[in-house]
Amino acid sequence: MKYFTGIDVSLRSVSICVVDEAGAVQYEGKVPAEVDLIVAALQRCKAEIKQVGLEAGTLTQYLTYGLQKAGFEVICLEARQTAATLAAMRNKTDRNDARGLAQILRTGWYRTVHVKSLESHQVRALLASRKALLARCVDLENELRGLLKIFGVRLAPHVTHNRFDETVRAAVSTTPELNTCLLPLLDARTVLYKTYLKLDNAVKSVVRHDPICQRLMTVPGVGPVTSLTFKAGVDDANRFRSSRNVAAHFGLTPRRYQSGETDNPGRISKAGDVDVRQALYTAAHALMTRSDAWSTLKAWGLRLAKVRGHRRAVIAVARKLAVILHRMWVDGTDFRAARLQGVA
Repeated sequence: MKYFTGIDVSLRSVSICVVDEAGAVQYEGKVPAEVDLIVAALQRCKAEIKQVGLEAGTLTQYLTYGLQKAGFEVICLEARQTAATLAAMRNKTDRNDARGLAQILRTGWYRTVHVKSLESHQVRALLASRKALLARCVDLENELRGLLKIFGVRLAPHVTHNRFDETVRAAVSTTPELNTCLLPLLDARTVLYKTYLKLDNAVKSVVRHDPICQRLMTVPGVGPVTSLTFKAGVDDANRFRSSRNVAAHFGLTPRRYQSGETDNPGRISKAGDVDVRQALYTAAHALMTRSDAWSTLKAWGLRLAKVRGHRRAVIAVARKLAVILHRMWVDGTDFRAARLQGVA
Protein backbone atom coordinates (compact mmCIF):
# COMPACT_ATOMS: atom_id res chain seq x y z
CA MET A 1 0.00 0.00 0.00
CA LYS A 2 1.16 3.51 -0.80
CA TYR A 3 1.30 6.21 1.84
CA PHE A 4 1.33 9.96 1.27
CA THR A 5 2.83 12.47 3.70
CA GLY A 6 1.97 16.13 3.93
CA ILE A 7 4.13 18.53 5.94
CA ASP A 8 2.84 22.00 6.82
CA VAL A 9 5.91 24.11 7.52
CA SER A 10 6.05 27.13 9.79
CA LEU A 11 9.11 28.97 11.05
CA ARG A 12 9.50 27.06 14.34
CA SER A 13 7.59 23.80 13.85
CA VAL A 14 6.03 21.49 11.26
CA SER A 15 2.80 19.50 11.31
CA ILE A 16 2.96 16.03 9.75
CA CYS A 17 0.10 13.95 8.39
CA VAL A 18 0.32 10.51 6.72
CA VAL A 19 -2.64 9.09 4.78
CA ASP A 20 -3.07 5.83 2.87
CA GLU A 21 -4.42 5.26 -0.63
CA ALA A 22 -8.02 5.50 0.65
CA GLY A 23 -7.35 8.85 2.33
CA ALA A 24 -7.50 7.50 5.90
CA VAL A 25 -5.16 9.20 8.38
CA GLN A 26 -2.43 6.84 9.59
CA TYR A 27 -0.27 9.24 11.58
CA GLU A 28 -0.33 12.84 12.77
CA GLY A 29 2.23 14.79 14.75
CA LYS A 30 3.92 18.12 15.33
CA VAL A 31 7.67 18.53 15.79
CA PRO A 32 10.23 21.37 15.64
CA ALA A 33 11.33 22.37 12.14
CA GLU A 34 14.57 20.38 12.24
CA VAL A 35 15.41 17.71 9.68
CA ASP A 36 16.60 15.08 12.15
CA LEU A 37 13.46 15.43 14.28
CA ILE A 38 11.19 15.22 11.24
CA VAL A 39 13.01 12.09 10.03
CA ALA A 40 12.70 10.53 13.48
CA ALA A 41 8.95 11.24 13.53
CA LEU A 42 8.46 9.69 10.09
CA GLN A 43 10.47 6.65 11.08
CA ARG A 44 8.24 6.12 14.13
CA CYS A 45 5.25 5.79 11.81
CA LYS A 46 4.54 2.15 11.03
CA ALA A 47 3.78 2.95 7.39
CA GLU A 48 6.61 2.75 4.88
CA ILE A 49 6.87 6.36 3.72
CA LYS A 50 8.71 7.22 0.55
CA GLN A 51 7.00 10.37 -0.73
CA VAL A 52 6.79 13.64 1.21
CA GLY A 53 5.03 16.79 0.07
CA LEU A 54 5.48 20.35 1.36
CA GLU A 55 4.69 23.86 0.16
CA ALA A 56 7.32 26.14 -1.30
CA GLY A 57 8.57 28.55 1.37
CA THR A 58 11.57 29.95 3.19
CA LEU A 59 12.64 26.58 4.62
CA THR A 60 12.05 24.64 1.41
CA GLN A 61 15.72 24.19 0.49
CA TYR A 62 16.81 23.22 4.00
CA LEU A 63 14.06 20.62 4.46
CA THR A 64 14.19 19.30 0.90
CA TYR A 65 17.93 18.63 0.89
CA GLY A 66 17.80 17.14 4.40
CA LEU A 67 14.88 14.80 3.72
CA GLN A 68 16.34 13.73 0.38
CA LYS A 69 19.58 12.85 2.15
CA ALA A 70 17.54 10.71 4.56
CA GLY A 71 16.13 8.74 1.61
CA PHE A 72 12.73 10.36 1.10
CA GLU A 73 11.32 11.54 -2.22
CA VAL A 74 10.42 15.18 -1.61
CA ILE A 75 7.80 16.95 -3.74
CA CYS A 76 7.64 20.73 -3.45
CA LEU A 77 4.09 21.97 -4.13
CA GLU A 78 3.24 25.37 -5.60
CA ALA A 79 1.98 27.54 -2.74
CA ARG A 80 -0.66 29.47 -4.72
CA GLN A 81 -2.31 26.31 -5.99
CA THR A 82 -2.34 24.59 -2.60
CA ALA A 83 -3.63 27.75 -0.89
CA ALA A 84 -6.65 27.79 -3.20
CA THR A 85 -7.35 24.13 -2.39
CA LEU A 86 -6.86 24.46 1.36
CA ALA A 87 -9.15 27.51 1.43
CA ALA A 88 -12.10 25.12 0.95
CA MET A 89 -11.56 23.71 4.46
CA ARG A 90 -13.78 25.21 7.16
CA ASN A 91 -11.08 25.73 9.81
CA LYS A 92 -7.53 26.73 8.93
CA THR A 93 -5.09 25.11 11.32
CA ASP A 94 -1.63 23.66 10.86
CA ARG A 95 -3.06 20.20 11.47
CA ASN A 96 -5.75 20.63 8.81
CA ASP A 97 -3.24 22.11 6.37
CA ALA A 98 -1.01 19.05 6.77
CA ARG A 99 -4.03 16.82 6.14
CA GLY A 100 -4.92 18.82 3.07
CA LEU A 101 -1.39 18.60 1.68
CA ALA A 102 -1.38 14.84 2.16
CA GLN A 103 -4.72 14.55 0.32
CA ILE A 104 -3.44 16.78 -2.52
CA LEU A 105 -0.40 14.52 -2.82
CA ARG A 106 -2.65 11.45 -2.84
CA THR A 107 -4.93 12.74 -5.61
CA GLY A 108 -2.04 13.92 -7.77
CA TRP A 109 -3.67 17.30 -8.42
CA TYR A 110 -0.68 19.51 -7.85
CA ARG A 111 2.05 21.41 -9.64
CA THR A 112 5.62 20.82 -8.57
CA VAL A 113 8.15 23.58 -7.92
CA HIS A 114 11.77 23.16 -8.93
CA VAL A 115 14.09 23.35 -5.92
CA LYS A 116 17.30 24.99 -7.03
CA SER A 117 20.72 23.56 -6.30
CA LEU A 118 22.94 24.74 -3.46
CA GLU A 119 25.36 26.24 -5.99
CA SER A 120 22.55 28.33 -7.45
CA HIS A 121 21.50 29.56 -4.00
CA GLN A 122 25.08 30.51 -3.17
CA VAL A 123 25.25 32.61 -6.34
CA ARG A 124 21.86 34.17 -5.58
CA ALA A 125 23.05 35.03 -2.07
CA LEU A 126 26.12 36.75 -3.55
CA LEU A 127 23.96 38.74 -5.98
CA ALA A 128 21.46 39.66 -3.26
CA SER A 129 24.22 40.89 -0.94
CA ARG A 130 25.71 42.99 -3.72
CA LYS A 131 22.32 44.47 -4.58
CA ALA A 132 21.51 45.26 -0.93
CA LEU A 133 24.79 47.10 -0.37
CA LEU A 134 24.40 49.12 -3.56
CA ALA A 135 20.87 50.11 -2.52
CA ARG A 136 22.11 51.28 0.90
CA CYS A 137 24.86 53.31 -0.79
CA VAL A 138 22.31 55.01 -3.04
CA ASP A 139 20.09 55.74 -0.02
CA LEU A 140 22.96 57.40 1.86
CA GLU A 141 23.99 59.37 -1.24
CA ASN A 142 20.46 60.70 -1.63
CA GLU A 143 20.33 61.54 2.07
CA LEU A 144 23.59 63.48 1.83
CA ARG A 145 22.39 65.32 -1.26
CA GLY A 146 19.22 66.39 0.57
CA LEU A 147 21.06 67.57 3.68
CA LEU A 148 23.57 69.56 1.65
CA LYS A 149 20.79 71.37 -0.24
CA ILE A 150 19.59 72.89 3.03
CA PHE A 151 22.88 74.75 3.30
CA GLY A 152 22.95 75.76 -0.33
CA VAL A 153 25.39 73.07 -1.44
CA ARG A 154 24.10 71.50 -4.67
CA LEU A 155 25.98 68.59 -6.11
CA ALA A 156 26.12 67.90 -9.84
CA PRO A 157 23.16 65.85 -11.15
CA HIS A 158 25.39 62.93 -12.12
CA VAL A 159 28.21 61.99 -9.75
CA THR A 160 29.64 58.49 -10.14
CA HIS A 161 29.78 56.24 -7.09
CA ASN A 162 33.57 56.10 -7.02
CA ARG A 163 33.87 59.93 -7.05
CA PHE A 164 31.03 60.67 -4.66
CA ASP A 165 33.20 60.61 -1.52
CA GLU A 166 35.76 63.01 -3.02
CA THR A 167 33.05 65.36 -4.30
CA VAL A 168 31.16 65.58 -1.00
CA ARG A 169 34.31 66.07 1.11
CA ALA A 170 35.33 68.95 -1.12
CA ALA A 171 31.88 70.50 -0.74
CA VAL A 172 31.77 70.02 3.04
CA SER A 173 35.25 71.47 3.53
CA THR A 174 33.89 74.90 2.55
CA THR A 175 31.39 74.72 5.43
CA PRO A 176 33.25 73.56 8.58
CA GLU A 177 30.09 73.40 10.73
CA LEU A 178 28.83 70.50 8.59
CA ASN A 179 31.80 68.27 9.37
CA THR A 180 30.37 66.94 12.63
CA CYS A 181 27.00 65.88 11.23
CA LEU A 182 27.77 64.86 7.66
CA LEU A 183 31.25 63.33 7.65
CA PRO A 184 30.23 60.31 9.81
CA LEU A 185 27.42 59.62 7.34
CA LEU A 186 29.85 59.92 4.47
CA ASP A 187 32.33 57.58 6.22
CA ALA A 188 29.59 54.97 6.66
CA ARG A 189 28.68 55.26 2.99
CA THR A 190 32.34 54.86 1.99
CA VAL A 191 32.71 51.66 4.02
CA LEU A 192 29.56 50.23 2.43
CA TYR A 193 30.77 51.15 -1.05
CA LYS A 194 34.16 49.49 -0.54
CA THR A 195 32.38 46.32 0.62
CA TYR A 196 30.11 46.54 -2.41
CA LEU A 197 33.17 46.71 -4.68
CA LYS A 198 34.50 43.48 -3.13
CA LEU A 199 31.22 41.69 -3.87
CA ASP A 200 31.09 43.19 -7.35
CA ASN A 201 34.57 41.87 -8.07
CA ALA A 202 33.50 38.47 -6.70
CA VAL A 203 30.57 38.42 -9.14
CA LYS A 204 32.85 39.30 -12.06
CA SER A 205 35.29 36.59 -10.98
CA VAL A 206 32.53 33.96 -11.00
CA VAL A 207 31.38 35.09 -14.45
CA ARG A 208 34.93 35.13 -15.78
CA HIS A 209 35.33 31.41 -15.02
CA ASP A 210 31.83 30.34 -16.09
CA PRO A 211 31.57 29.30 -19.77
CA ILE A 212 27.76 29.56 -19.75
CA CYS A 213 27.84 33.17 -18.56
CA GLN A 214 30.53 33.99 -21.11
CA ARG A 215 28.29 32.61 -23.85
CA LEU A 216 25.25 34.54 -22.63
CA MET A 217 27.28 37.75 -22.61
CA THR A 218 27.71 37.55 -26.39
CA VAL A 219 24.21 39.08 -26.56
CA PRO A 220 24.41 42.91 -26.73
CA GLY A 221 23.20 44.50 -23.50
CA VAL A 222 23.80 41.38 -21.38
CA GLY A 223 26.55 41.96 -18.83
CA PRO A 224 28.04 39.94 -15.97
CA VAL A 225 25.21 40.61 -13.49
CA THR A 226 22.45 39.81 -15.98
CA SER A 227 24.09 36.62 -17.21
CA LEU A 228 24.80 35.34 -13.70
CA THR A 229 21.33 36.30 -12.45
CA PHE A 230 19.70 34.48 -15.36
CA LYS A 231 21.86 31.38 -14.91
CA ALA A 232 21.15 31.22 -11.17
CA GLY A 233 17.43 31.81 -11.75
CA VAL A 234 17.10 29.03 -14.32
CA ASP A 235 19.53 26.69 -12.52
CA ASP A 236 18.78 23.71 -14.78
CA ALA A 237 18.11 24.55 -18.42
CA ASN A 238 16.64 21.12 -19.12
CA ARG A 239 13.70 21.63 -16.75
CA PHE A 240 11.97 23.72 -19.43
CA ARG A 241 10.53 21.68 -22.28
CA SER A 242 10.42 24.75 -24.51
CA SER A 243 12.43 27.96 -24.44
CA ARG A 244 9.17 29.89 -24.80
CA ASN A 245 8.19 28.75 -21.32
CA VAL A 246 11.12 30.64 -19.77
CA ALA A 247 9.59 34.06 -20.49
CA ALA A 248 6.29 33.00 -18.89
CA HIS A 249 8.13 31.50 -15.92
CA PHE A 250 9.69 34.87 -15.10
CA GLY A 251 6.44 36.79 -15.55
CA LEU A 252 7.14 38.48 -18.90
CA THR A 253 3.99 37.30 -20.70
CA PRO A 254 0.52 38.92 -20.40
CA ARG A 255 -2.06 37.60 -17.98
CA ARG A 256 -5.38 36.56 -19.47
CA TYR A 257 -8.88 36.16 -18.07
CA GLN A 258 -11.33 34.38 -20.37
CA SER A 259 -14.84 33.23 -19.45
CA GLY A 260 -17.68 32.90 -21.93
CA GLU A 261 -17.85 36.08 -23.97
CA THR A 262 -15.30 37.79 -21.74
CA ASP A 263 -11.70 37.78 -22.97
CA ASN A 264 -9.52 40.25 -21.12
CA PRO A 265 -5.76 40.17 -21.80
CA GLY A 266 -3.96 42.12 -19.09
CA ARG A 267 -0.47 43.29 -18.30
CA ILE A 268 2.46 40.98 -17.73
CA SER A 269 1.94 38.50 -14.89
CA LYS A 270 5.09 39.49 -12.96
CA ALA A 271 5.32 35.91 -11.71
CA GLY A 272 8.53 34.17 -10.75
CA ASP A 273 11.89 35.63 -9.80
CA VAL A 274 11.78 39.44 -9.58
CA ASP A 275 15.57 39.80 -9.87
CA VAL A 276 15.70 37.82 -13.12
CA ARG A 277 12.84 39.83 -14.60
CA GLN A 278 14.50 43.13 -13.64
CA ALA A 279 17.84 41.94 -15.06
CA LEU A 280 16.23 41.00 -18.38
CA TYR A 281 14.41 44.34 -18.53
CA THR A 282 17.67 46.21 -17.84
CA ALA A 283 19.47 44.20 -20.52
CA ALA A 284 16.70 44.86 -23.04
CA HIS A 285 16.79 48.58 -22.30
CA ALA A 286 20.58 48.64 -22.71
CA LEU A 287 20.33 46.72 -25.97
CA MET A 288 17.86 49.25 -27.41
CA THR A 289 19.38 52.48 -26.12
CA ARG A 290 23.08 52.01 -25.29
CA SER A 291 24.41 49.21 -27.44
CA ASP A 292 25.95 50.22 -30.77
CA ALA A 293 25.75 46.67 -32.14
CA TRP A 294 22.88 46.25 -34.59
CA SER A 295 20.87 43.05 -34.78
CA THR A 296 17.47 41.92 -35.94
CA LEU A 297 16.35 41.86 -32.29
CA LYS A 298 17.27 45.52 -31.76
CA ALA A 299 15.67 46.54 -35.06
CA TRP A 300 12.47 44.72 -34.13
CA GLY A 301 12.41 46.42 -30.73
CA LEU A 302 12.94 49.90 -32.20
CA ARG A 303 10.14 49.37 -34.74
CA LEU A 304 7.84 48.19 -31.98
CA ALA A 305 8.73 51.22 -29.84
CA LYS A 306 7.46 53.57 -32.56
CA VAL A 307 4.09 51.82 -32.56
CA ARG A 308 3.55 50.68 -28.95
CA GLY A 309 5.86 52.94 -26.94
CA HIS A 310 9.30 52.44 -25.43
CA ARG A 311 8.32 50.63 -22.22
CA ARG A 312 6.18 48.03 -23.94
CA ALA A 313 8.88 47.51 -26.53
CA VAL A 314 11.51 46.94 -23.83
CA ILE A 315 9.29 44.36 -22.12
CA ALA A 316 8.75 42.60 -25.44
CA VAL A 317 12.50 42.55 -26.10
CA ALA A 318 13.10 41.25 -22.56
CA ARG A 319 10.67 38.40 -23.25
CA LYS A 320 12.56 37.52 -26.43
CA LEU A 321 15.87 37.77 -24.56
CA ALA A 322 14.70 35.16 -22.05
CA VAL A 323 13.86 32.79 -24.90
CA ILE A 324 17.11 33.48 -26.76
CA LEU A 325 19.35 33.12 -23.70
CA HIS A 326 17.80 29.80 -22.77
CA ARG A 327 18.12 28.46 -26.31
CA MET A 328 21.76 29.56 -26.47
CA TRP A 329 22.37 27.75 -23.17
CA VAL A 330 20.73 24.53 -24.36
CA ASP A 331 22.27 24.52 -27.85
CA GLY A 332 25.70 25.73 -26.73
CA THR A 333 25.79 28.44 -29.39
CA ASP A 334 26.78 32.11 -29.28
CA PHE A 335 24.51 34.98 -30.24
CA ARG A 336 24.35 35.58 -33.97
CA ALA A 337 23.53 39.19 -34.75
CA ALA A 338 22.25 39.22 -38.34
CA ARG A 339 23.19 42.53 -39.95
CA LEU A 340 20.47 44.63 -41.51
CA GLN A 341 20.54 45.55 -45.17
CA GLY A 342 22.02 48.97 -45.71
CA VAL A 343 23.53 49.11 -42.21
CA ALA A 344 27.30 49.04 -41.91
